[in-house]
Amino acid sequence: MRIFVTGATGFLGTHLVKSLSAQGHEVTAVGSRECDLTRQGALSKFSATKFDQIYHLAAWTQAGDFCLRHPGEQWIKNQQINTNILEWWYSAQPQAKMIAIGTSCCYEPGTPHVEERFLEGIPTESLYTYAMTKRMLLVGLQSLARQFGMKYLFVVPSTLYGADYHLDGRQMHFIFDLLRKIVDGKFKGSPVVLWGDGNQRRELIHVSTFVETMTYLAAHVDNDIFNIGGGVEFPIRWYAEMLAEYVGFDPAKIQYDTSKYVGATSKFLVVDKVKKTVPGFNPVPLERGLREIVEWYLDAAKVETSAA
Repeated sequence: MRIFVTGATGFLGTHLVKSLSAQGHEVTAVGSRECDLTRQGALSKFSATKFDQIYHLAAWTQAGDFCLRHPGEQWIKNQQINTNILEWWYSAQPQAKMIAIGTSCCYEPGTPHVEERFLEGIPTESLYTYAMTKRMLLVGLQSLARQFGMKYLFVVPSTLYGADYHLDGRQMHFIFDLLRKIVDGKFKGSPVVLWGDGNQRRELIHVSTFVETMTYLAAHVDNDIFNIGGGVEFPIRWYAEMLAEYVGFDPAKIQYDTSKYVGATSKFLVVDKVKKTVPGFNPVPLERGLREIVEWYLDAAKVETSAA
């Protein structure tokens, strides 16, 4: 198949492109440097090729408190990105199936995070703007499918993890931020201070499981929404202690700063639907996945472990 991927230089994008290419697909992969999706008409140079699938991963966001500090910019830039890709899909690529990414922060806190509730309730206040742009993206997909018979898939991941995450200075998702701080505590003697009291709960899904599941759904399901998560959540403290054990750092030295931003207290996704739809859905076990990222990080960050 001919497949177009936005956000192809990000963590998920690099893993997806690698997987699609290994399967023999002809992949056109673009990041923000190759194509500024906030600019109307930026995709016109790709219109001559007729694609079978479009994976829309691009979004203007970062981890941590980024959403809290940039709500206005997030609304404008993400609406521009999503409107431009949807317009291009409709006008130049109507034969293609659009596979787009949502976010778990769209779900209202305190309610079951089931697909039927994605557009219901009020998202976490600090993540409200970004969440609403993702809701608008789903409504756009639904509207174009309803009027023009176009095909889409909308997938909602829990936090992705695995090797080859970015180490370029941008804010990191919680699991990589925990790992960085604990490694620095072990090998540099830096204080390990985590945001919040450590009781906020998080769910992980290994990027390989997510890519495999998403591409299976893309081939077998039309015009639907699916959560893709690990099926279990743990407190930040649990993750920190597991990483400390693997790194060889005393967890008693970990400090918690309750004055800092913690985001949602829980982002647990109900994954009954994907379990029923995808044969053999079996996420990478957390213990194995966490050991993997510890080994990867120590090598990628060129940590001199022998000096400890």
